Amino acid sequence: MPSEPASITTVLWTGMLPGQPGITPPPSLLLTFFGAALAGLVACGIALILAHNAGLVNPTSDSLMAAARFGMLATFSTGTLGAMHQFTPIVAQRPLRSVLLARITLVAWLLASWILPLGILTRHDVAVEAGVGFAAVTVTLLTFNLWTALWIKGKGAPLIGLRCAIAGFIVTVYFGVVYVAYRRGNLFNLSGHVVLANATVGLFVWLGLTYVSIAEKRWPLFFLTDVPAKHQLELVAVLAIPLGIVLLSPGLLLEVPLLAWAGGAIITFGLGSHLLSFAAYLHHLKRKPDLYLIYLFTAFLWMIAGMALALTAGLLISSDYHLGTMLAAASVAAFGGWILETTVGYMHKVIPFVLWSIARGRGIEKNPSGDELIFGDLYNHWIAGTAYGFITIGIGSVCVALAISEPTYLITGGSLFALAGVLLGMNIFAKSIHILRLTVTTT
Repeated sequence: MPSEPASITTVLWTGMLPGQPGITPPPSLLLTFFGAALAGLVACGIALILAHNAGLVNPTSDSLMAAARFGMLATFSTGTLGAMHQFTPIVAQRPLRSVLLARITLVAWLLASWILPLGILTRHDVAVEAGVGFAAVTVTLLTFNLWTALWIKGKGAPLIGLRCAIAGFIVTVYFGVVYVAYRRGNLFNLSGHVVLANATVGLFVWLGLTYVSIAEKRWPLFFLTDVPAKHQLELVAVLAIPLGIVLLSPGLLLEVPLLAWAGGAIITFGLGSHLLSFAAYLHHLKRKPDLYLIYLFTAFLWMIAGMALALTAGLLISSDYHLGTMLAAASVAAFGGWILETTVGYMHKVIPFVLWSIARGRGIEKNPSGDELIFGDLYNHWIAGTAYGFITIGIGSVCVALAISEPTYLITGGSLFALAGVLLGMNIFAKSIHILRLTVTTT
């Protein structure tokens, strides 16, 4: 395995402020990933509206599967890929192999994450197969680009978690490849337990573990504090989550309840360790609460709701299959809410810092009012709060819609997601572009 070099002086983009690490890729890469994720949120909302009838009769219907793919792929995974490209070099202190390769990865993933759900929605198997093919290309390029950074020694639990997350992404994508191949031959049907077995790998190991790993690394900076026993809690989290999936996913796939329950218990233990770590940071918090903290707090509430719904589904599914299945779908939606709140909160923390760095690198030191440019100048706080409300209410509406099979709530949730995606895009990016157009003369 590669060892860490004595010093790294690589500079991958110009216009950086003195002291910024040259190991990070250009900010345009992260901003493009995040912007595409917001477009995916709009598409997910529209797809949920279209699925308001068939999706509540059968949670594996094409319309609801398309909406789920727009959420899991075009929204969550696109944002996660952006975070992975940005922060793996920071955690490992080793740059990407190639920024150009990262941009090709972005294009391949955008094709995969939009063609695949559109193919499911319109029932074009050729499009579904093409989407899965582009996803396979994406995961191959990502693994090659990050390979050297991922295997640096001595970087602790966060890097271990990122390695496991990449493995989870590979399993998720190639599970889809196998499914498409078997579907072509009509060798098995897409039943609920098969969908859930695939979804849990992507949801917990690929998406969840990536954000757990990055959060545990960046929280000391974001919260301006450190906590005792942090390393033990983060190590338990990044090891327990993938270990639990090794039991849970096969248990669901092969319909072995004892295996699935054991895996679920281990995952709960890992997520609980991450929750305890967050509680410890709150206890030692040295800065005023901000929007990022509100998003995080809400995200953990959705994580707890997902656990409760999963437990209820597991207890009821043997006596009432339809209700148990719908509660399981609601559980996936709640865990998706955990990822969504975390992702959008993360955007509000990271994007202003990135744009502030670009502005300062261009000599822009004042905001339009003539005061010193700060992170909070780069988005409208009232609109940001409104978007937070739309997202949170939208998640709740989707969970209720699935749990009680009520179409009105699914339409409400989808509409709020679409509106939130538009608001966030206009707020974070449009205002930032306006500020970045200011010249040094006007400041």
